[in-house]
Amino acid sequence: AMFLLCELKDIVALAPEKFGSPGLEAYEQALNEKLSNLVLHKVGLCCALWDILQVDEAHVFPGDARSHSQVRFRYVVFRPSLEEVLVGTVRKCDTDGVHVSLGFFDDILIPPDQLQHPSRFENSRGEPAWVWAYDTGADTGPHQLPMERGDRLRFRIVEELWRDVLPGGKQQPQQLGQQPAAPLDEAARLPPYSLLGSVNEPGLGLLDWWSDA
Repeated sequence: AMFLLCELKDIVALAPEKFGSPGLEAYEQALNEKLSNLVLHKVGLCCALWDILQVDEAHVFPGDARSHSQVRFRYVVFRPSLEEVLVGTVRKCDTDGVHVSLGFFDDILIPPDQLQHPSRFENSRGEPAWVWAYDTGADTGPHQLPMERGDRLRFRIVEELWRDVLPGGKQQPQQLGQQPAAPLDEAARLPPYSLLGSVNEPGLGLLDWWSDA
């Protein structure tokens, strides 16, 4: 499944003005503010709080007016299974391959060796593209099928990549209980979680290619 329901624990600190909030509302807001759209290492991309299972006794520490409680909860995370087939949109093409977006997650790459064979990269048409030379068996030669930005495609997940903290200050995956890392320059950013895909089999690739199949 593309989404998983994960049981997690974290310490939630509530400011004094939140003490009178009804029910679990303050805890729900705090967890969503901290985790929504955040990658947890070897867990996945956090999407939304599902429910809160337990809130332990609150503690107030000297010099800190906030209450601190351990909370056990379930969170919806994005982490598709290996070999799962997804549908996305071509975000861009370059010599690294075809970059794919799902709308809420952009760190998907289909490398050249996972494209249909034979495929070649072209950058002379005004829009970078990967072009599949599909052999129809006709005397006119192979049919040229370009894959360009904005095209919808079906692909299979073949590998997931996780990146740990690097001494040089590259992207740091968040661990529960830690403060968020300082923002990094976009050019130096490496995604803490990314996926590699493949379209090198019948039925995969641009949806238009197989619409009449």
